[in-house]
Amino acid sequence: MLDSLIGITLLTLLMIQAFAIIYLRNLFAVIMLFGAFSFISAGLFVVMDAVDVAFTEAAVGAGISTILMLGTLALTYGRNEEKQEKKSSHKPWLPLIVVSITGAMLIYGTSDIPAFGDPQAPAQQHVAPYYLEKGLSDTGVPNIVTAVLASYRGFDTLGEVAVIFTAGIAVMLLIGGRRRSTRRNTESGDDDET
Repeated sequence: MLDSLIGITLLTLLMIQAFAIIYLRNLFAVIMLFGAFSFISAGLFVVMDAVDVAFTEAAVGAGISTILMLGTLALTYGRNEEKQEKKSSHKPWLPLIVVSITGAMLIYGTSDIPAFGDPQAPAQQHVAPYYLEKGLSDTGVPNIVTAVLASYRGFDTLGEVAVIFTAGIAVMLLIGGRRRSTRRNTESGDDDET
């Protein structure tokens, strides 16, 4: 009962944030709300007992993505420029129709998914018992969660780590490129004055 109440509260907060993101025009505020949205999503994943997904969402969604968007905002706008989204010159009917159709298709696609935690679901009948029975002998790791993440899903985990590493390198390149161009501009300005 408490998990359901917490889940409903978090979903309500996500909906409020989504509407705020739609209506805000200040890009800095939108980026901050996106970071908070990812952080609350991570909390929702924890409530659903998906701690590994929650960790990835917190690291990539709330952490790296927010830093990348803030860095992009800092590099594309000057210090004195207004960081506001320009108002659209057309009505948003076509995007609304596309999103509505896509949402309806996704809802239809979930109609035959087994209930959450259903013991008769295929994952509970085939995959989970294999991992529990053979995990230690296959991987040599006594913790089954670690065995699944590091061995059975090793390529997936490696991909997640590669995404985080690539995002970090991109931030470093953005920041480093900005410093070099600022240094060159100041050096060339000093040469012009002499």
